[in-house]
Amino acid sequence: MSQAPLQQFYIPEEQSIYLLSHHDARKLREWVALCEAQLAQLGYRDIQLIGKGAYGFVFAGTTALGDQYVFKFTRVTLPHALQERLEEEAFMLEQVKHPRVPALVAFQRVRGQSILVMQRAPGLNLEEFSLRSGRLSPRLIMRIAAQLGEILTALRRETGPGSRPVVHGDIKPSNLVFDPDHEDIALIDWGSSVFAQLDANQQFVAANVMELMSDNLQQTNARLGDVYFIGEEQLNGALSSPRFDEQGVAGTLYALASAQSCRFGHRAIPATSLGLPMEFARTLDGMLDPDPRTRARAGEHFIQAMPRLSRLVMIDLPQAPVSCLVPVWVRATQRDIDTVVYSSRKEFLREVSGQEVLNDVNDVQLDRYYKNFMQGMGETEKAFLAAVSRLGKYPVVGGLAVRWEREGVYIDTSLNLHDASLKPAFIAAVNNMVHLARAIHRRGIFKSCLFNARDTLHLERDHPDEPFQPLEGMRLPYETSSVPELEDQTRQHSYFEDGPDPEELLILPEPIMAALRRLNEIHHTGMIIFEALPNHLKIHSYYRLLDPAREEEFRHQLDTILEAIGAIEGLGVSGFMKMPYKDTRAFTHMERQPERFYPRDPRAALAE
Repeated sequence: MSQAPLQQFYIPEEQSIYLLSHHDARKLREWVALCEAQLAQLGYRDIQLIGKGAYGFVFAGTTALGDQYVFKFTRVTLPHALQERLEEEAFMLEQVKHPRVPALVAFQRVRGQSILVMQRAPGLNLEEFSLRSGRLSPRLIMRIAAQLGEILTALRRETGPGSRPVVHGDIKPSNLVFDPDHEDIALIDWGSSVFAQLDANQQFVAANVMELMSDNLQQTNARLGDVYFIGEEQLNGALSSPRFDEQGVAGTLYALASAQSCRFGHRAIPATSLGLPMEFARTLDGMLDPDPRTRARAGEHFIQAMPRLSRLVMIDLPQAPVSCLVPVWVRATQRDIDTVVYSSRKEFLREVSGQEVLNDVNDVQLDRYYKNFMQGMGETEKAFLAAVSRLGKYPVVGGLAVRWEREGVYIDTSLNLHDASLKPAFIAAVNNMVHLARAIHRRGIFKSCLFNARDTLHLERDHPDEPFQPLEGMRLPYETSSVPELEDQTRQHSYFEDGPDPEELLILPEPIMAALRRLNEIHHTGMIIFEALPNHLKIHSYYRLLDPAREEEFRHQLDTILEAIGAIEGLGVSGFMKMPYKDTRAFTHMERQPERFYPRDPRAALAE
């Protein structure tokens, strides 16, 4: 049996429980139940899981007196050194006293389990708010920017032990809780925070001469924050400084103003194109500039100018509805959808080649691995992949194919959104993807499938030498159009038109390929992905039959695919996608979006 190296492809911030093996999903549910039971024994009520990450779980609960708290648990499977990080986080949080930072309540250990307890800020995190709202209004961006400026100013003050500034190290939308009723923010998650080694002027911060002479100031104490938002200095291991948090703030404000989930798109979609006040937009672009001196000057200007800019007269001007640059369909459904994105043919987006291989990847590492894959790409290429990733945060199924040619960019899509209320925000995310694609100048094809993880079929085996066997009654799910959706057969987007994918390592047996070829002749849209792990096979799919008269034949071919599962050999991933028809949208290349600023006199603009 060939031992092909596995390529993991999930882009979401956290892996859906529906993608885990039965054993891993059961362990996760048991662990969550154990945490909830421990909190109930401590006297808390209304306990709910509100987040999970690589290092632990976050719960919310209410005390008998009605106070709302947040509880962070570390994963007990982590090495001891990583489990101790939670206590360090509690210590750092205790150093920061600010009305926009939820305070530490307690750090305790219950039966060897570390728990960090802190106050809970009202509202939802800004990443969730952004996903619902799309681009935030310029007025709201300025309101958030003013509060972030206050926080940065407070962290710069040398108030810690030995009078040192504190660096948060991971400022991003999901670490900012937003109260929509009062438009107040709160900065959370201090797991990457440290005492600054350099002050804002890049001078050493040290309590005494002996400390200045020590080796500790020759190596950074900084921790890696989210690579989608941190700046170059932090990413490359520079000595920790308040400049790190200026970069996090810049990336956060840019992402919220542009409806993106990263900082990388600023070259193709600059802040000066987002309808912001001119001085603020140019400051934001300066903070994101490739030149470190420009970044430092702009960061200093941001700190000094925000108290004045926060007093600008701003109102929410009416916005004309934005049309989508490529087709998007809204299909109502009563089902819950956990969207996952699978992307292939992305190696050509890298400027520095080199296959990245991980043979031993688990769900904790998937997101980190995907971000590592983007190293070696240009800023705009990274932003494009992150824009596709953002589509997967909506309840959407389907696929897209982007083809770059010398004369322009050609995009085919089949995007089916299952929540009409999210359509304006989803259109903003899709249009960003198109703008970023237009700014990429290279030749190649990128494909992406979006599927519902709840429909994934799981097959398990005891040993890698055994064949996978489908369970009795197992079937591939599909939808059927109520009436035939007919079109010119020559315009079908075939499974096989672009040939085999060089990045897909799993070679499927001939009976499955033959069934796929026969399916290709039946009018439908959809995708199927086989992911073979040593003891676990996942079959991800989304199918919609567009010719109801051929349903029996269609169903037979899907059953044939499942019957041939036992012939699959090797490890890796293989996927096939079919668009319903060729409705290719062509775009010229466009390096940067044009400038657009908030009017100097918004009341006059409103009157007009």
